[in-house]
Amino acid sequence: MIPVYQPDLSGNEKRYVNECLDSSWISSKGRFVTDFEQSFADYTQTKYAASVANGTVALHLALLALGIGPGDEVIVPSFTYIASVNAIRYVGATPVFVDIEPASWQLDVSQLRALFNKNTKAIMAVHIYGHPCDMPALQQLARQYRLYLIEDCAEAFGTQIDGQHVGTFSDVATYSFFGNKTVTTGEGGMVVTQCPELDAKIRHLKGQGLMSGREYWHDIIGYNYRMTNICAAIGLAQLERAPLFISKKQALAHRYQQLLADLPLTFQQVKAGITHSWWMFSILTGDAAERDALRQHLWNEGVETRPLFNPVHQMPMYAIDKQSLPVTEWIAGRGMNLPSWPGMTDEMLQRISTAIRTFYR
Repeated sequence: MIPVYQPDLSGNEKRYVNECLDSSWISSKGRFVTDFEQSFADYTQTKYAASVANGTVALHLALLALGIGPGDEVIVPSFTYIASVNAIRYVGATPVFVDIEPASWQLDVSQLRALFNKNTKAIMAVHIYGHPCDMPALQQLARQYRLYLIEDCAEAFGTQIDGQHVGTFSDVATYSFFGNKTVTTGEGGMVVTQCPELDAKIRHLKGQGLMSGREYWHDIIGYNYRMTNICAAIGLAQLERAPLFISKKQALAHRYQQLLADLPLTFQQVKAGITHSWWMFSILTGDAAERDALRQHLWNEGVETRPLFNPVHQMPMYAIDKQSLPVTEWIAGRGMNLPSWPGMTDEMLQRISTAIRTFYR
């Protein structure tokens, strides 16, 4: 079976983890935590990077640090992983769903103004599958209406807009290092910002609200959201090979497009000036029935796939007013992710494309 994803752990991961074990620094203190944070900040062109336990708590901390809470509304695409929206609920705020563009599958900026009201506090841009949202346009809107801007970069490590890394266009941004991400720590995340005050708030909150300069004195209600030294060790080793991972994923996407070009399939379209990191390579079929039949066919041929994210606005806890987002529903119902890990061989890609061709004969 060719899996949808498989991390590459053939660098310094084992050596660095063994250093943690040999030194006994296995919890949330140790050199790898600070080294990983600094290296990540440098790689992503950010001033401050705070490591955390996973991508979901990264979002929670970002919202808390901005002071978003009950009575506030946060605009977010429905076409996203559930964590983006759940984190808004964690702080007591209300998610307001926006539709996406049909070509890039990203938040449709042209629809935002109609959603603004006195309760709107922030826009959460989610860079789906490695393509970025239109951040220059979102920056302009956020400044005009005095809104906070948050980037969920969980799927977009390595993505750039005109040479500028995502995560640097907003007040605060978050990353995930789950096992299927381009850079993984097994479980882990990062909160990045250019603002020292926000970084200080995030670190205060993630460490149980411990007051700086005083032992075991906690002056706010905080959280245990810290990353372990072992996870950071894996992350640092992964980061050393990040350019290789990204270039391989970009080559993989290009090869998929070559092999599948003449079939009745649609791909995510890349806008001008974008460096797409291609976290996942995805295809759209004609309709949901065709998508499901193709997925079953590929499974029978030894190829694992997964559906695109289901629209969050249709899930029971969020389907309150039975909102319709036609583009989101149209794309989510027809799409699937193909195997997309950097260690894939051309023989694997040929096997997958042959299996898809067999389906369409």
